[in-house]
Amino acid sequence: MRILVIEDDPDIAAGVEAGLRRAGFAVDVVGDLQGAEAAGAVNDYDTVVADRMVPDGDAIDLVEEWRRAGDATPVLFLTARDAVADRVDGFEAGGDDYLVKPFALDELVVRVRALCRRADRSGPTMIEIGDLVVDRARAEVRRSGVLLTLTAKERCLLGFLADNPDRVVSRSELIEHCWDDANDPMSNVVDVHVGSLRRKLGEPQPIRTVRGVGFVLDTAPVGG
Repeated sequence: MRILVIEDDPDIAAGVEAGLRRAGFAVDVVGDLQGAEAAGAVNDYDTVVADRMVPDGDAIDLVEEWRRAGDATPVLFLTARDAVADRVDGFEAGGDDYLVKPFALDELVVRVRALCRRADRSGPTMIEIGDLVVDRARAEVRRSGVLLTLTAKERCLLGFLADNPDRVVSRSELIEHCWDDANDPMSNVVDVHVGSLRRKLGEPQPIRTVRGVGFVLDTAPVGG
C-alpha cells in the first residue's frame, strides 16, 4: 500500500515516513501542496496523511479540490490545530480522520491502516486460492493451514498478485503498488522479494515467472 505524506517539518516528516515504512507501507513525502498535486497526478495512493498548514496554503483546499474531481482517496489530517471548529472544517472538506500533534506514531500507523482497509482499494479482506489464504485484516498468510512468516513487503506483493489471479502482473505494476519513488524501477528489487516469497510458499509453487514480463499467481499451481 502506498501513502502520500504532506508535511513541511523535516523532523516530523522523517519520523512519520520511518514509522509507516516499518509498518510495511510505501511512502512518498512532499513538503507543500504543489508537490502533493504533482505526486497525485502520477501516482495512485491508498491514503494521504496531510499537515493542515504548509508553506503554500491549507491542505483543506487541496482535499476539497480532489473531492470535487471525484477523488475519494482517504485523507488523515495531521495538525496542531486542535479546536473543535478546525476538526469540523477538516471533515466537512472531505477528510476522513484527524490526528492532533503531538501524536503517538503507533496510533498514526493504526489509523492509516484502518483507512486503507476502509477504502478497500486493495481488494477483499480475505482471499482464498486453493490452499493459500491471504488475510489482510490480520496481516496473515496461511498455506494448508500453516501460518507463514512473511515480511510486510512480501504480504503486499502476494496480496496484489492474489487480487489479479491468473493474470500476468508486470514488475512496474508491483513497484507502483508496493514501493515508492525512492526505489529505482530498473533495479532487481522485485525479483529479490518475489524470490524470497516463493521460497516461503514452497511447493507446488503458485507464483510463476513470465520471463521478460512479470509474474502470475496461478489458481491451479502444478509441480511439487
